[in-house]
Amino acid sequence: MSKQILVLPGDGIGPEIMAEAVKVLKLANDKFQLDLELSYDELGGAAVDKYGVPLADETLERARVADAILLGAVGGPKWDAIDPAIRPERGLLKIRSQLGLFGNLRPALLYPQLAAASSLKPEIVSGLDILIVRELTGGIYFGQPRESKVLENGERMAFDTLPYSESEIRRIAKVGFDMARVR
Repeated sequence: MSKQILVLPGDGIGPEIMAEAVKVLKLANDKFQLDLELSYDELGGAAVDKYGVPLADETLERARVADAILLGAVGGPKWDAIDPAIRPERGLLKIRSQLGLFGNLRPALLYPQLAAASSLKPEIVSGLDILIVRELTGGIYFGQPRESKVLENGERMAFDTLPYSESEIRRIAKVGFDMARVR
């Protein structure tokens, strides 16, 4: 039984990086007979160019039925001046919220050769190997501004302070702990 993977290359360097990731995925598929089937669509600025929106309904439906999604970076200067409602990042936020995608895993490690280049003392950062779990489904990502004002320089500022319940904190910590054990 094959597994369906939807590849959304994205914008900027996204397609270039995804092309290399797909090469690796295809090699693993061949070597380990994983029976993976890849299909492609657009998200972000490329979707705005193709469909007029950063995430087409058809693409979202394809993502819902896929077994996995391989997603590249979105956005870039080309789309900076377009209507905020259809900016590339809106597609990323929409797919995260619609599919209930929880977090972003950000591994951080420091190669020994770079310890002296850090602004921190080498003995502090030597051997750094951590995994940051970044929550992506609440708070600032989807909260509505609770207060807004215009600063002296004319820039608008808005913020939303969203408290987290203890159960949410435990859930986030557990995912981080489980992922650390996997590594």
